Amino acid sequence: MVRENGVPEVLLVHRPRYDDWSFPKGKAHEGESDEDCARREVGEETGLECVLGVRLPPVFYESKGRPKRVSYWLMEPRGGEFTPQREVDRIEWLDLDEAGKRLTYDHDRDLLAAVKELQ
Repeated sequence: MVRENGVPEVLLVHRPRYDDWSFPKGKAHEGESDEDCARREVGEETGLECVLGVRLPPVFYESKGRPKRVSYWLMEPRGGEFTPQREVDRIEWLDLDEAGKRLTYDHDRDLLAAVKELQ
């Protein structure tokens, strides 16, 4: 997202359970499309209603011994408001360089590199 000052920013979420900073993501419900899952999960974690933009490359990693594939999109918020909760207690809009410093996982930094290539 490009903020009012013209600087591209991304939204990161802090998950207190893991004490990590990452991009919003989650698991699809049975029969749910990747697009619907992305909108729902971002809404649940951030309170924001977003419109999907460019699809980003999928991210692959292992968690608890299981392979994971996560689909991401650039999104534009159209409304909503963040309320801290048990799963996500903080969110932050950061410019791309600051986001790279804050992200906990290498696979998220790889995704950020793909976002930078689009700028």
